[in-house]
Amino acid sequence: MLTERQRLILKAIVDDYIRSAEPVGSRSISKRDDIGYSPATIRNEMADLEELGFLEQPHTSAGRIPSTRGYRYYVDHLINKTETSEIDHSVIRSFVTDEMNRMEQVIQHAALVLSNLTNYTSILLGPELFTNSLQHFGLIPLTDTSAVAIIVTNTGHVENRTIQLPQGLSMDQLQQVTNILNAKLAGVPLFHLKAKLYAEVGQELERYVGHFEGLLNVIDDALKQGDEHRVFMSGATNMLIQPEFKDVDKVKTILDMLEETPTVMKLFSASPQGIQVRIGSENDHIAITDCSIITATYALDGNVLGTIGILGPTRMEYEKVIRYLDLISKDVGTAMSRWYK
Repeated sequence: MLTERQRLILKAIVDDYIRSAEPVGSRSISKRDDIGYSPATIRNEMADLEELGFLEQPHTSAGRIPSTRGYRYYVDHLINKTETSEIDHSVIRSFVTDEMNRMEQVIQHAALVLSNLTNYTSILLGPELFTNSLQHFGLIPLTDTSAVAIIVTNTGHVENRTIQLPQGLSMDQLQQVTNILNAKLAGVPLFHLKAKLYAEVGQELERYVGHFEGLLNVIDDALKQGDEHRVFMSGATNMLIQPEFKDVDKVKTILDMLEETPTVMKLFSASPQGIQVRIGSENDHIAITDCSIITATYALDGNVLGTIGILGPTRMEYEKVIRYLDLISKDVGTAMSRWYK
């Protein structure tokens, strides 16, 4: 659709705008060693690119900036998505250490590394609930009517929750309940726990505990895994350093959106397998119509476990971000082999 000259000029404009955040003029493009065309020729091509919808002119006397369509063409046709350097590999792969003995440590540190490398906001969704299973359930009594429920998953994630016990539950009964839960639920995927709890555990508890229905409800609440435990974020305030987000109200709208866990999960978990780029208005949320989201899924043995994403301005360093995401998603997937075998 575009001539080779138009492609060359469009790439130069996007590259310059990403670097400077200022509208790009024909004169500055003509000074580049890789262009070789006069300012007049470049102006004509820029006018054609604007007419085709690849460029925009924010002010009459100003240069051009890329449109959403221009960024899309740039990402799809003009950048190198595969070339990586040894420095890239060493920096990215240093994020996993042998001392990291919990899945959350790997994911949290990966989010931190990505936000530091890119100066954008990184968001990682931990493994889906259907890939996690219960490893151990413990009950430690505090008083006659309260206990601490300890939930350990196969990924090494540990949670402690205080629960209220039914009246009249003896220590022997409490131990019996714990034994039954571990016998029936150990190894069961988290998303199956509720059905298994009420179907099989309930029948067993009925033999040992009076008013077992109330106890089942308490245990069910203790075993629930909230979505917030799957979302890891780093660099949310990096938006403040981007020149296009000097408008405090605009930044506040984005930061408010990032606090809405269900919204964040919807924006990032809906991504197909592999690396995906959504630019500006392609994002299904009004708060980020001036932003781009790049996501990469991480997998083990072909099974997708979760999603890694970068949120930044449409004037994003797409080539670098895609390269980093490609590397780190592969290494996160490999690291997950410690817990998924």
